[in-house]
Amino acid sequence: MRRMWLRSWLIVTLLSLVSAVQAVTVNGVRMWPAPDHTRLVFDLDAPVQHSLFTLRSPDRIVIDMKYTEFQASLPALEQASFIKEIRYARRGGDDLRIVLDLNRAVKPKSFVLKPHREYGHRLVVDLEDAQGKARKPIRRDSEIDGKPRDVIIAIDAGHGGEDPGAIGRRGTREKDVVLAIARKLKTKINRQHGMKAVLIRDGDYFIPLRKRVEKARDLRADLFISIHADAFHNRHAKGSSVYVLSENGASSEVASILAESENNSDLIGGVSLDDKDDLLKLVLVDMVKNSTMEESHDVASHILKDLRHVNRLHKHRVEQAGFRVLKAPDIPSVLVETAFISNPREEKNLRSRNHQQKLADAIFKGTIKYFKGNPPPGTLLAIKDHEHRILRGDTLLALAQQYQVPVSDIKRANKLKGDLLQIGDVIRIPRNLTNDS
Repeated sequence: MRRMWLRSWLIVTLLSLVSAVQAVTVNGVRMWPAPDHTRLVFDLDAPVQHSLFTLRSPDRIVIDMKYTEFQASLPALEQASFIKEIRYARRGGDDLRIVLDLNRAVKPKSFVLKPHREYGHRLVVDLEDAQGKARKPIRRDSEIDGKPRDVIIAIDAGHGGEDPGAIGRRGTREKDVVLAIARKLKTKINRQHGMKAVLIRDGDYFIPLRKRVEKARDLRADLFISIHADAFHNRHAKGSSVYVLSENGASSEVASILAESENNSDLIGGVSLDDKDDLLKLVLVDMVKNSTMEESHDVASHILKDLRHVNRLHKHRVEQAGFRVLKAPDIPSVLVETAFISNPREEKNLRSRNHQQKLADAIFKGTIKYFKGNPPPGTLLAIKDHEHRILRGDTLLALAQQYQVPVSDIKRANKLKGDLLQIGDVIRIPRNLTNDS
C-alpha cells in the first residue's frame, strides 16, 4: 500500500514538474536594428531551453524553444534590419519554432538573461553580417597623403536599445536626451574647419561598453566624449559633472554610484562585467603613466568651465571614476554627466531642445579651446597663424572671406578697435578656431 502511495506521489510530482516546464510564455518581442547588427529580444515569463541553427538557400535562422507558447505581437520589420520576415508555429505539440527569413547571410548568437531592473527573463538573438564588412577606419596618422588631416572626435551617446539608462519622474529616458545632445554636438563640430565628429551610436540600439571603445579606436579618434544624464537616489542632487578615468575607481560617493550604474548597463545588454584580463590591467596602469590621462584631464577641465555657464556644476573640479568607456589606452577620454535626470527641474531642462543645444555648445567650446592650445601634429588645427601684409584695396571683410575667418577673430588677434587698415602693416590671420564658423 505504501509503495502504491509513493508511486502515485511520484507520478503527481513528475506531472507537476512537466506542467511547470510547459508554462513558459513569450509575451513580447522587441527588435533593435543597428547599422552593423540586429538584436532580437524575446520577453519570457520564465527561463527557457532553446536551440538555434541556420539554413541556406534561402538564408534563415531557426529558433526552437522547449515547452513554450507564443502570446505576443511580432515587431514591425524595419528596412535597416537583416530580418525580412518572422514566422512561428507549434512543434511537437509543446515546443515553439520561430523562423527568421533573412535578407542576407548573418552570424547568429543567442543567450538567455535573468531578470534585471524592469526586465524579466529574456532570450536574446544577435545577428551580425556574415560577410564581416569592416568599416574603413579614419586614419589618425600625422598627415594623410602629405596633407594635414582633420581632428577626429568620437561622440558616444550612452545606453540605447533595450537599455534606456536612467528614467526621470516624467518618463524622460536618458538614452533619448543624450542622443539628441550628441547629434547637436556632432553638427557643431562638423561645421568647424579642421574637425570631424563621428557618432558611436546614431540610433536607438544597444552597443556593449567595450565595443564603444573599440569603435573609437577603429576610427583612430583624437578624443572620445561619452554623454550621459544619470540619476541619483536623492532627487535634489543636481548639476553637471565631467569625469576622467581613475585606476582606483571613483573619487566620491556619487561618482562611485554613477560608475556602477553605467557599468551595469552591460548586464542589460548581455555582456559579462567579470573582466579580469591581466593584459588590460597592465594597459590601464600604463595609460595612467603616460600622457593620455593628463590629456583627458585637460580636456575635461575646459569642458567643465564652459558647462558652468549653462548649468550648475555638481562639483567644481574634474571627477574620477572607473567608467568602462573611458578605458581606451591611447585616446584621451571624458564622460560628461550633463545633468541629473532624477531632478525634476533638470529633467525639464533636458527635455528642452534649446537647453540640449546649449549643453552641446558648451561641450564644443571646451573641446575647441583644448585643441586650440594642443593641436595634434599634422592636423589642420596645427597650422600656424598666417601673416598678411596689407595691400591697397584690402579690407577686413575681404580678408575674412579670403581666409575664411570671422572678422571678429582678425580684430581680436591684432587688437584692432576699428575697421581701418594701414597699407604696409603686417597683421596676423588666426586659424579658424571659433564657433562662429
